[in-house]
Amino acid sequence: MYNLQDYLYNGLIFVNNILRKRHKKLTSLMIYSTTSCQSRCQHCSIWKKPTVHLTLNDIIQLMNSRCITPQTVVGLEGGEFVLHPEADEIMQWFDTHHPNYTLLTNALAVEKVIAAVKRHRPKHLYVSLDGKRDTYLYMRGRDGYDKVMQVIEACKTRLPVSLMFCLSPWNTFEDMTHVIEIAQKYGIDVRIGIYSTMSFFDTTKGLMETNDNDFLSKIPPGIHQTKENYDFVALYDEWKNQRLQLRCHSIFSELVVHSNGDVPLCQNLDVILGNIHHNTLDEIFNSRPTRKTQCRYSNTCNNCWINYHRKYDIILLRNLEKMFPKRLIELFYGKYQWTNCRHTTYRRHIKSITASTFTR
Repeated sequence: MYNLQDYLYNGLIFVNNILRKRHKKLTSLMIYSTTSCQSRCQHCSIWKKPTVHLTLNDIIQLMNSRCITPQTVVGLEGGEFVLHPEADEIMQWFDTHHPNYTLLTNALAVEKVIAAVKRHRPKHLYVSLDGKRDTYLYMRGRDGYDKVMQVIEACKTRLPVSLMFCLSPWNTFEDMTHVIEIAQKYGIDVRIGIYSTMSFFDTTKGLMETNDNDFLSKIPPGIHQTKENYDFVALYDEWKNQRLQLRCHSIFSELVVHSNGDVPLCQNLDVILGNIHHNTLDEIFNSRPTRKTQCRYSNTCNNCWINYHRKYDIILLRNLEKMFPKRLIELFYGKYQWTNCRHTTYRRHIKSITASTFTR
């Protein structure tokens, strides 16, 4: 979880990026450094892509950008990051030059992951877990459930560990409950996402439907372990059924870089702002064409419910609503609509939620 200093930083960056669009800074940068992956997931087809890596030199040049500050949280991802041929050298560079970095893993390469955590100093370890043992095998095509447990047991005393659960067409709320119980057993937290059709991962199945009237009642009570999780999952029902309209401000403060150097506007849209092999990240992120694109999509796009982007605005608005009336917030944020409050369960639970971090 973040502290008061993190709050202040994120708030200042939000104000800076709204008022000074030519000098935006990043709160978060996700580097998909490789397409190498030993998993065979149904919900992600990156393992079918040609193997492409960002080199250590590419990443060093990227990290020298002015839009990256010492407080920018950098996520090392893939594919599976520990399969990157320069994984050790990349983490060593971050240890020395930008220690505010995290590692995401599927935990299938148990020894590599544990060795990386012991040898280096990532701030956080995120481990994917889709549900019960049989669900894991069904979704990922690999028998990796026990390997996830091995990584948790070996690493939980060395650094903060979070389980990453993604609700999808291939698992259930029972699987979510199981993952929450595993987290409680080990004294770690859970970050819950919802399956989305992201072009970089070549997803093949459409979004989950929520046309049954008891979607909210299926959400396990343990979801409140991390306060924004319930808000994010419950509001999916509102968004999917076109009762929710949120602007997207995360694209002004969060960015992704793909293994081929492409810099997309966001994780959902196949809108490429540029490529780091042709221009610097500063030139890409703060260019006039990018500013126009960001403003256009921020004002009009309501096309995804991706964890990385939507939790930013959910948490931002929930905290603003504690201090200001909606009419005042809309003067600088823009028009937004949460819900028509048709669900008694949702109304009751949402009052108890006081989202307190910018965690994703």
